[in-house]
Amino acid sequence: MKNPSTQSSTPVDPEKTDETPINEPPYHILTPRQKKQLVYIVSLAGLFSPLSSNIYFPALDTIARDLHVSVSLIALTVTSYMILQGIAPSFWSAFADSLGRRPIYISTFIVYIIANIGLAITPNFPVLMTFRAIQAAGSSATISVGAGVIADIATPAERGGFVGIYGGIRMLGQSVGPVLGGILAQFLGFRSIFDFLLIFSTLVLAFIIFFLPETHRAIAGNGTIRLRGVYRPVFQKFREEPDYLVEQDPDFKLPKISLFTIVEPLKFLFEKDVFATLLFGSVVYTVWSMVTSSTTSLFVEHYRLSQILVGCAFLPNGAGCVLGSYITGRIMDKDYKIIEQHYIKEKNLEAGTNIDRKNRADDFPIERTRMRSLWWILILFVCAVAGYGWTLNSSIAVPLILQFIIAYTATAVFNMNSALIIDLFPGKSASATAVNNLMRCSVGAAGVAVIEMIIADLGPGLAFTCLALVTFICSPLVLLEWVYGMRWRTARAERIRKKKNEEKEKPATQSG
Repeated sequence: MKNPSTQSSTPVDPEKTDETPINEPPYHILTPRQKKQLVYIVSLAGLFSPLSSNIYFPALDTIARDLHVSVSLIALTVTSYMILQGIAPSFWSAFADSLGRRPIYISTFIVYIIANIGLAITPNFPVLMTFRAIQAAGSSATISVGAGVIADIATPAERGGFVGIYGGIRMLGQSVGPVLGGILAQFLGFRSIFDFLLIFSTLVLAFIIFFLPETHRAIAGNGTIRLRGVYRPVFQKFREEPDYLVEQDPDFKLPKISLFTIVEPLKFLFEKDVFATLLFGSVVYTVWSMVTSSTTSLFVEHYRLSQILVGCAFLPNGAGCVLGSYITGRIMDKDYKIIEQHYIKEKNLEAGTNIDRKNRADDFPIERTRMRSLWWILILFVCAVAGYGWTLNSSIAVPLILQFIIAYTATAVFNMNSALIIDLFPGKSASATAVNNLMRCSVGAAGVAVIEMIIADLGPGLAFTCLALVTFICSPLVLLEWVYGMRWRTARAERIRKKKNEEKEKPATQSG
């Protein structure tokens, strides 16, 4: 017997998925446990972007010696990695939002594997620089595509927790990467780092091919449309299909990809709420990146650490990223429920109403659900950064504790930003996340490129105090989004509705 709530074969309109009436089919047929399993898979895939970046830091001195170039020149490969890490997802995510998540995952992992082969046999600096850029192009897209998968399967009330899990697992690379890099570089040479990434990424690609189904709502609907070809994971071919699956609409065709499709996500930057949110997030990301990228040189100078111990010095940073992501996800889910209850009382709705499962009005304050706990996080971040540089002449435990706080609070800001951007553009979540990544990495690359010069000119104490001051000066951007975000979003929704109505009226006018 077929499930009566999943009869329709028409793909779900991704722009309307959060406005489903209470008597309509569920947002997605997967159980919470099954959704979490998919989040674990995409989180494992997303692990490679931070892992590839951070596993590299403890080996900078070794690479410079082996390739007979300066450390400052090798540091340029960090900048090039961040630049491509920002640019590449804008291209990949456009394909993911048009062609589906699964084929893009497979394609990007193939690019990443090829890059690691090149890096493992690199004979000189130009080859290293080239393949590090290719490696970034392959690994960075997994973050935005993973965000798209979460938007496909999870309602806004669920997304905070899933984004927390997603970010927490990804940020394990932030924690264990430097330790692995230090051990591998010291005992097996820096090329063994890329041998490890090659083997690990091949295993994860195999896991994706076997177990990750297509989730794009235009292709898979709410999980009730039968998947074919590349969209179908291998394991489904060996089990009986549920009887409620239906065929794709025979008239459905995937949109064609053009240059406009690729650059279209950049239009998000012209939206006031998006720009304010992303610009402030980029400032926080840049400051955190400058703290992280300068750790090796500062700790070697002040504490005379070996490569392995330098790698271990990144552990508090990584732990802060993991805990900041996971705990912030729980906080966002709690904040959502609190704001939801306030909204229900204010609108005199029936107690217990689930806002996700009814027509949600444009005046639901989604911005405030994501930013409700942001104020104390920003205070901690600014204070920790301001004091960090001055503690480097004290016991090593003090700067490590501050690194933990900086990483925890910075990651919390990233996750709140990511969840908000997904909520603002549910049908274009991968593209919106890619623009987020583009802005953060572009500004972050500039910061990483100049941090050593700033520290050399000002000293670490004054340098990081100035960075804390810059963050504080930019904090009114958060207040702007808090006060005007819903107004800007409502105006955008009205503009889009008006444009759609005009497009519907054109054929009638032309035929008349």
